[in-house]
Amino acid sequence: MLRVPTICAMMFSLTGCITDGVVQDTSREAAKRVVTPIMIDKFPGRNTEAYSNCVIDNATTDEIFSLAKAAVTGVDQDTVNTVVGISTRGDTLKCFVRAEIGAGM
Repeated sequence: MLRVPTICAMMFSLTGCITDGVVQDTSREAAKRVVTPIMIDKFPGRNTEAYSNCVIDNATTDEIFSLAKAAVTGVDQDTVNTVVGISTRGDTLKCFVRAEIGAGM
């Protein structure tokens, strides 16, 4: 049988996980609002929704938070450089190709 301190500890741990997940999801959405206009500018006529997802999916946690911050403070050249840098990574490029194939090129 579980004791009250054990149950409380388990609930506290679960709350931490939920909070982290909410923060990550919120940060990813904010970052995507920053990335999408950059994708439209850098890749006009492409599947920018999918490209934005590729960038977000291949960004580090620090990059996600930096991009999310730009949603509040504004996009600057460092923000654009971050997005371009993520876009040139091998896994991101593979994701772009999959997005194009899926869209029927």
